[in-house]
Amino acid sequence: MSYRIGSGVDFHQLSAGRELWIGGVLIPHHKGALGHSDADVLLHAICDALLGALSLGDIGLHFPNTDPAFKDIDSKILLQKSYELVRARGYVVVNVDSTLCLEAPKIKPYVAAMQETIAGILQVGKEDVSVKATTTEKMGFAGREEGLMAYATVLLRRL
Repeated sequence: MSYRIGSGVDFHQLSAGRELWIGGVLIPHHKGALGHSDADVLLHAICDALLGALSLGDIGLHFPNTDPAFKDIDSKILLQKSYELVRARGYVVVNVDSTLCLEAPKIKPYVAAMQETIAGILQVGKEDVSVKATTTEKMGFAGREEGLMAYATVLLRRL
């Protein structure tokens, strides 16, 4: 049996007047992530982890921010398309481990919904998707609430 591990990371600025999508869930907040798509930092990190596990490049290669087709696109679609590339090569997800870095808002009330959303797209159980969060103790751009970041690791198994 063949296994592959991938890791991904993503960063987005926070800006007033934008919605905050994290893990496929709309989170009420006075700032949202700025980007060409809906700027879902967690789903983007997972996309990069999936693609990286099979040396398929990164999210920017497959869904460039210069392409108007991806303007304001729902990142759940990007995750689905990334996973289709993985499945086409004969692999499935075993599990996902992820960490969000942001000062606010607190995401604990939304973690279960994020897990369900991600698990549904990746065709795994909710228990196979870990979503954690940490602050940066008021340090750096995340601590000043200028932006947020996410890290993700995925384990793939060949069918």
